[in-house]
Amino acid sequence: MHDYLNDLNEVQQEAVKNINGPSLVVAGPGAGKTRVLTYRIAYLLSLGFKANSILALTFTNKAANEMKERIAKLAGSNLSRNLWMGTFHSIFAKILRFEGHHLGYPTNYTIYDTLDSKNLIKSIIKDLNLNDQIYKANEVLNRISSAKNNLITAQSYLNNTQITETDKSIGKSRIADIYVSYAKKCYKSGVMDFDDLLLNTNILFRDFPEVLEKYKQKFKYILVDEYQDTNFSQYLIVNKLASDYKNVCVVGDDSQSIYSFRGAKIENILNFRNDYPGYKLYKLEQNYRSTKNIVNAANSIIAKNKNQIYKKVWSKNETGNKIKVIKALTDNEEGCIISNLIIEAKNNEQLNYEDFAILYRTNAQSRIFEEALRKINIPYKIYGSISFYQKKEIKDLLAYFKLTINKKDEEALKRVINYPARGIGKPTLEKLRDFSVLSDISIWEIISNFDQYKIDLKQRVKNKISAFVKLINEFSSQLKTMNAYDLALIIISSTVILKEFQNPNSQEEISKKENIQELLNGIKEFTLNQSQNGEIKTLDRYLENISLLTDVDIEKPEDKNKVTIMTMHSAKGLEFNNVYIVGVEEDLFPFKLSASSLTGLEEERRLFYVALTRAKKNVTVSYTQSRYKWGILSYCKPSRFIKEIDKKYLYLSENNLEDSSFLPGDFKLSRQTMIAETSYNNAKTANPDNPDKIQVGMQVEHKRFGSGKILNLEGTSPNIKATVFFKNSGQKLLLLKFAKLKIIK
Repeated sequence: MHDYLNDLNEVQQEAVKNINGPSLVVAGPGAGKTRVLTYRIAYLLSLGFKANSILALTFTNKAANEMKERIAKLAGSNLSRNLWMGTFHSIFAKILRFEGHHLGYPTNYTIYDTLDSKNLIKSIIKDLNLNDQIYKANEVLNRISSAKNNLITAQSYLNNTQITETDKSIGKSRIADIYVSYAKKCYKSGVMDFDDLLLNTNILFRDFPEVLEKYKQKFKYILVDEYQDTNFSQYLIVNKLASDYKNVCVVGDDSQSIYSFRGAKIENILNFRNDYPGYKLYKLEQNYRSTKNIVNAANSIIAKNKNQIYKKVWSKNETGNKIKVIKALTDNEEGCIISNLIIEAKNNEQLNYEDFAILYRTNAQSRIFEEALRKINIPYKIYGSISFYQKKEIKDLLAYFKLTINKKDEEALKRVINYPARGIGKPTLEKLRDFSVLSDISIWEIISNFDQYKIDLKQRVKNKISAFVKLINEFSSQLKTMNAYDLALIIISSTVILKEFQNPNSQEEISKKENIQELLNGIKEFTLNQSQNGEIKTLDRYLENISLLTDVDIEKPEDKNKVTIMTMHSAKGLEFNNVYIVGVEEDLFPFKLSASSLTGLEEERRLFYVALTRAKKNVTVSYTQSRYKWGILSYCKPSRFIKEIDKKYLYLSENNLEDSSFLPGDFKLSRQTMIAETSYNNAKTANPDNPDKIQVGMQVEHKRFGSGKILNLEGTSPNIKATVFFKNSGQKLLLLKFAKLKIIK
């Protein structure tokens, strides 16, 4: 037996060594599923199977890169170099580079990100004279994306009466027309969006059986990570490629299937046994990540789901702390409590900020926690905010790169034809677009051949456009002979983009210049890291690489040692020592619309399971009694999910005492009252008054919150709690013995 197999437990070893035939590896959180995939590939290589006969599909570039590094250490870089390993999108993008000509696409096709697609859809809505308040670009794009992931092409969509009638019933009968125009413009521009990479691979394999046969014979062994997250389109491709040899190993956890809104089908993993009779099932049930209390609490939650592959996750780790449940009066107070708990834990236990994560159900909740963290100078990073590659100055430069690679890319051309300003105004561009639509000729073709196409433009404008064309052609001529970094430098200097950011007194311009420098650093790193076998790493290779990146893949130096705040959906696959799951209230989590059906409620429960199991050491769950929704104060009640956690794994704070009726049984109470931030800030007001003198209606002063009015008092001395409305800070619930209030009148 290979020595490295000793690193695996018994079930992991079996899953690694039994390489023939279909295998389903059901892996609980922190159970080492990535290790099984990595070692299985290393084992295949050690048996003499060629790297290019192995296909490994992941969901993030980060996961693929980490696996490649580990495989290289186990099996040697010489053996592993030619593995076909990457995300679904990156692997299929590669296949389409080789085979896309069958579908009429150039090998140098470019890839639209979401923003590019939205911009194109906006222009189509305008061309069709549609109301952009009814046809919102984001909603239309989601509709098109959903259709593509279900293998419904634009023409099929247009011809499907049921679909078009549904669109008509919601007052959006022209979505089919937008889809048809969008597909036509993308095709004419030599462009694919993310969903096209999957759709076109399916069409390629369907319409060109000789191409499918080529790749079926090529990939003797297929491995798929996070199989529960595959959509119909991905599932179909895997099934086609595995149909001959059936050496397919899928790894996943049905209990972590949380992406149905993206088209993921939990049925893919649940029905694996029907797709591959005689399959082998391996259950990885030992959790190496979390404490026993966290694992057991998560088990007690997911046990409520009926639709699942049964497994019993367990841990040999320490028992650990119980899960804390905290109640806040308002969402603002929830932010204050959580941020102060982080400071307290960091200082008391000598931790780093990167040890903490705040997880919420919706992106809208981030504002409260951003404000609370900023108030006490806690550094944080947000997943789901504007990506580095979506910043304007970066998008502008990438548009030059795209146009250098693919001159038909109309969105890229429109973005940079007059940036930096070269006297080619909006009216000129409108004339070019109109002429292009009427003549069905690309804008690039028109501006490259003014003598051939009679368009009403002044000669001086034509001269400026011709100079732009000449510039792009010069860049293109060096694409295959120059590495990505050197050509990027030429593009930046020739377009004088950096002259846009020369004001030394503008922090915004300094920041934009630094962003361009950071982009160049990334290109340089790409060029160096990927040049081991002597081939030139060109700009088109670099652009394809970053076009397929996700937020999780992008790690910036400035994001180190910061508290992470993100949605629970974004947290999947990550882990932190301390996790705060916030806003755990009915109608927010489970989300009201999702909770209306059994399948929706079970997915919400799986999401809670995912959130809990991100934690290694400690979990805190919080909820509020009230929060503003659409400007209206709404009263909240604790989520049913809190009640579903077995009571023996819960640890209620003192401020839950009067509200613990929703939970069965007795609970150990903490000695600390986690009500308001004054409990931790040791507030010092000059000559504070005796708390026993304070009465409802009094005007009081607090060192930090300023002046306020006592609205309510509850409890008995010395544990009297006061509800106070402060002019500058809003409503707070304070424990008077800590608050140090001074009576004004």
